[in-house]
Amino acid sequence: MIGGLIQKVVGSRNDRLLRRMRGTVQRINALEGEVQKLDDGALRAKTEEFRARLGQGETLDQLLPEAFAVVREAARRTLGLRHYDVQLIGGIVLHQGKIAEMRTGEGKTLVATLAAYLNALAGQGVHVVTVNDYLARRDAGWMGPVYHALGLTVGVINSSAADTGQSSFVYDPDYKGADSYRHLRPVSRREAYACDITYGTNNEFGFDYLRDNMAFGAADRVQRGHFYAIVDEVDSILIDEARTPLIISGPAEDSTELYVKINALIPKLRRQEEEDGPGDYSVDEKAKQVYLTEEGHERVERLMVEAGLLKEGESLYDAAHISLMHHLNAALRAHALYHRDVDYIVRDGEVVIVDEFTGRTLPGRRWSEGLHQAIEAKEGVRIQSENQTLASITFQNYFRLYQKLAGMTGTADTEAYEFQQIYGLEVVVIPTHRPMIRKDHGDLVFLTQEDKFQAVIEDIQDCHRRGQPVLVGTTSIEVSEHLSRKLKKLGIPHQVLNAKHHEREAQIIAQAGRPGAVTIATNMAGRGTDIVLGGSLEADLQALGENPSPEAVERVKREWQERHDRVVQAGGLHVIGTERHESRRVDNQLRGRSGRQGDPGSSRFYLSLEDNLMRIFAPDRVKGLMQRLGMQRGEAIEHPWVTKAIENAQRKVEAYNFDIRKQLLEYDDVANDQRKVIYEQRNEIMDAEDISETIRTIRADVLERVISEHIPPQSVEEQWDVPGLEKALEELGLRLPVARWLEEDESLHEETLRQRILEAYEQAYAEKERLVGPEVMRHFEKAVMLQVLDSLWREHLAAMDHLRQGIHLRGYAQKQPIQEFKREAFELFEDLLERIKYEVVSILTKVQVRAEEDVEAVEAQRRREAPVAYQHAQAAPLAAAGGGAVAAAPAAEDPAGGAAAAPARPYVRQGRKIGRNEPCPCGSGKKYKHCHGRLQ
Repeated sequence: MIGGLIQKVVGSRNDRLLRRMRGTVQRINALEGEVQKLDDGALRAKTEEFRARLGQGETLDQLLPEAFAVVREAARRTLGLRHYDVQLIGGIVLHQGKIAEMRTGEGKTLVATLAAYLNALAGQGVHVVTVNDYLARRDAGWMGPVYHALGLTVGVINSSAADTGQSSFVYDPDYKGADSYRHLRPVSRREAYACDITYGTNNEFGFDYLRDNMAFGAADRVQRGHFYAIVDEVDSILIDEARTPLIISGPAEDSTELYVKINALIPKLRRQEEEDGPGDYSVDEKAKQVYLTEEGHERVERLMVEAGLLKEGESLYDAAHISLMHHLNAALRAHALYHRDVDYIVRDGEVVIVDEFTGRTLPGRRWSEGLHQAIEAKEGVRIQSENQTLASITFQNYFRLYQKLAGMTGTADTEAYEFQQIYGLEVVVIPTHRPMIRKDHGDLVFLTQEDKFQAVIEDIQDCHRRGQPVLVGTTSIEVSEHLSRKLKKLGIPHQVLNAKHHEREAQIIAQAGRPGAVTIATNMAGRGTDIVLGGSLEADLQALGENPSPEAVERVKREWQERHDRVVQAGGLHVIGTERHESRRVDNQLRGRSGRQGDPGSSRFYLSLEDNLMRIFAPDRVKGLMQRLGMQRGEAIEHPWVTKAIENAQRKVEAYNFDIRKQLLEYDDVANDQRKVIYEQRNEIMDAEDISETIRTIRADVLERVISEHIPPQSVEEQWDVPGLEKALEELGLRLPVARWLEEDESLHEETLRQRILEAYEQAYAEKERLVGPEVMRHFEKAVMLQVLDSLWREHLAAMDHLRQGIHLRGYAQKQPIQEFKREAFELFEDLLERIKYEVVSILTKVQVRAEEDVEAVEAQRRREAPVAYQHAQAAPLAAAGGGAVAAAPAAEDPAGGAAAAPARPYVRQGRKIGRNEPCPCGSGKKYKHCHGRLQ
């Protein structure tokens, strides 16, 4: 109460920040008249003037008012768009490294030009991050004239499987490409990054960072540092996809036959329907895990013996059969948890993932840990081989590489705490240019899904009859198609968007505001494109061709105005939600498609007790309420209590998902520290002309260790293992008669012997160098060092993956899993560094180099390694007691263009009841009642 009173008097922190920024906005506005007097050349010259002033010691903050006034004028001259005051505030927020929450239709794309221009003056490159390839091209092409008028260059980074086969471009007003490539001239990746401002997708920026750290030479690297990034749809990228590491992988050993054999066993197993009831396996839908029962374990072993996979008397849990357990678990999950036309579709003989979060099909993406192969075996299609991780990073750690990070979205305030905790980003809610007048109706809850869909259809019919456009948001392709079939029967024309073709869908959704239009779309379809009431005037004008007559333009404008007025009269765009999402933010995004820039609009969510969220998280209370009210089938309930119960369920899931992301970050921070060391070392090696000093130090280290293992420091001769030392040196490629030396020279003691071995080694190495020449030797040292580093780093990543998957079990031993992980990961890393040294010395000693061709052969071998795949894998829910990873992995083909990752499902018991005082299976080390027991 006191807090509320104080807030009324002094305002919230958001109000105070906005008040402070309004003073800066007034200074920008005061400069407008002066800047308008400049001709185009003088306006362009301002950029060089600002750069000169930066060089003389002025700061970007001091330049901000003038720079923003210049960008506003450039936008007015080139695009006919003048930044509103609230957009200037948005630009200031972005420059300060905060998140600007701006409603749909408030012009976020235009706002980005302000902060991008100002920070590009520093000459270190600005990255503008979008959610899909189409939006990166569209925004760069759309805002390109503003930057070009001010003398800045603009690059675009797309995935390498974009429509044209080209993946990087530079904005060039004289270049004539097709459609969204109109002024985008293809260039090399490196040139696109060398531009002042580079637009691209989150995945491609991340993959390029990983590729740069796998590059064969300095010339192969494309990025030039991480100075400043503006992340569009920041909630989607930094929250929804924060549990989903970017992974570059290559094929591992092939075991496709085993998937087929194991798949044949699964139909012979019975699912346990009730806890402690008969059955071979139990299913935990929430944790997406399957567990074998004791009965099932025995049955599986019998079946495996019959199939020839196990010998009589052998156990499935023998160390030698870990692979069988891996395949069995994958096959059980494929049959029990993943359903055709819901989680995936089969198209052209391939299993294609359907993103649960967006409803989009994800061609080229694969689940990890053998799950995708198990589903391929289940569906009887060709099984593709498993992959091994070559490089990996989470978005959390990638975006924390930037010196300054900022973001824009329509919905961030619900996640403000997480942005602050994980990224140190403050959310500032920017006021709308015009007041928002959309009507958000209460939720209608039905007993069954069929009743709910019938009510949705009736609402659509009513709107269509009155000429009011409708946008129906669904959570899956299945629901979209179900509604589409019902509308077809009624003869209602409609469009179905399942977020497969960003460009075409952007064009369709732009017309979703026409009178009576009905559009069914999955959550993310057409995100980034405004729905204009009356349809897109711009699209209508473009349809007139190159040089339309003034009469035709006037006619099109008049027709659009008539349509616009009709739609406004009918109540604006009506948004229908067919299900509540796990996150309130996604519901708000759907609502936010309506009521843009002060337009009228309305929204309503239709729910049923059979919906996932209701079924899993809020069933009893709501069901009980409905029974008390005596509800019948076909009837709906609309009550604040119901809405509150649903919001409480959503808050629980959001808190749980935040917990998962936070835990993932704790684990990835350990890997990240190691990654930084390895990548830094690798870059130093690559940039250096001569690494002979490093090699000399490594040689001395390795020899010291080998000698100390057999001749302990300060020991007497009787404790020496001379034969063992000779053998160890021979394994290193060095044959030395140590025993003979000791016989011939009795004065040799520990120190002098150590010195003699080191000298002998140096002489042998110098002789090898003399035979081939120093230049060839330097080149060879570098090639070997990089090859060994890459090869052992890959093995280390696999070891870290295995360690992480089983670490949660330490919770049962009353140990903190994260502390155990840190300790063991450190030991693994120490071991990695020692193995790198030993391997490098061993190869350099053993391999006979005769000419430059031998060095080139080593490099060719590195380049010849199997082709890699670019995955965006969903991390395993750390709370899931099974510990396996569920990975939705986009290849380079369609790197998450706007796709937010499927939300991890919370851990909820369906197996053995966990005692309240037992350690929580999530691995946090807390008691169950203080951890996930609170969510029950």
